[in-house]
Amino acid sequence: MPSWGATLVPNGNPPVAMPELPEVETVRRGLAPVLEGRRFTRVVARRADMRRPLPADLSGRLQGRRVQAVDRRAKYLLFRLDDGMVLIVHLGMSGRIRIHQGDPPPPGRHDHVIFETEDGVSIYFNDARRFGLMALASGNELPGHPLLAGLGPEPLDPDFDAERLAAALAGRRAPLKAALMDQRVVAGLGNIYVCESLFRAGLSPRRKAMTVTGVRAGRLYAAIRSVIAEAIDAGGSSLRDHRQPTGELGYFQHSFAVYGRAGQPCPGCDCAQRPAKDGSTGIRHLVQSGRSTFYCATRQR
Repeated sequence: MPSWGATLVPNGNPPVAMPELPEVETVRRGLAPVLEGRRFTRVVARRADMRRPLPADLSGRLQGRRVQAVDRRAKYLLFRLDDGMVLIVHLGMSGRIRIHQGDPPPPGRHDHVIFETEDGVSIYFNDARRFGLMALASGNELPGHPLLAGLGPEPLDPDFDAERLAAALAGRRAPLKAALMDQRVVAGLGNIYVCESLFRAGLSPRRKAMTVTGVRAGRLYAAIRSVIAEAIDAGGSSLRDHRQPTGELGYFQHSFAVYGRAGQPCPGCDCAQRPAKDGSTGIRHLVQSGRSTFYCATRQR
């Protein structure tokens, strides 16, 4: 599963990052071949809560159930079961899912939920910070579930386009970066991929969201789709906790243009030779709504 371990900032401390759409989609693709069509023969909840209490009698309600599909909505994994229920899983800040074939290792301190299948596969949900969660809901109730209701379109969905993006941003006076972090605008985007998308679109994170219309909206729409698609192909970004379910790292972090690269030059730009008023050069860093933003003041307007 996802694990994040690249040194991307000058002081050597990797930025704290929550798994975003590409990381969760990577996990989904790793789980689907070993779970779809398989039955849970044993489920062990080794603690009663994470971010919130686990569903009552989680083990009893899942044991014997067959997984019909492993889906994803935004940053949530959805295990669709043969009784019409859906297990909703969120990785939080540090959640990992690890797949073990054959004899699994002894559970570690942070292996909170263990799933075993009829094929002899063991799946460990590991979460050191316990910001992840699990919930059970009826498939019929899923669209209105509090965790999923109100989510915006998926960035790679066919019905998501520049016009829909512009409409979601219309009337918003908030900075563009903050607006794109709102899951009601585009589902699944987070700090990393918003920074990278804004760079590709040539748009400042400080710009008022409501000003992104017409050509600007078209550039931003194209940038979001290309960044997300490329990150999924790369297995996501491994900065600290994200690993693929096989244990492999994602490698999109090697393609970052701005994220975590404060003070360094951005691709194809002379920003490193053009000091700002405060004397800083290269990619800028600022904090917006408590989150780090990385951008090029020369190329992003």
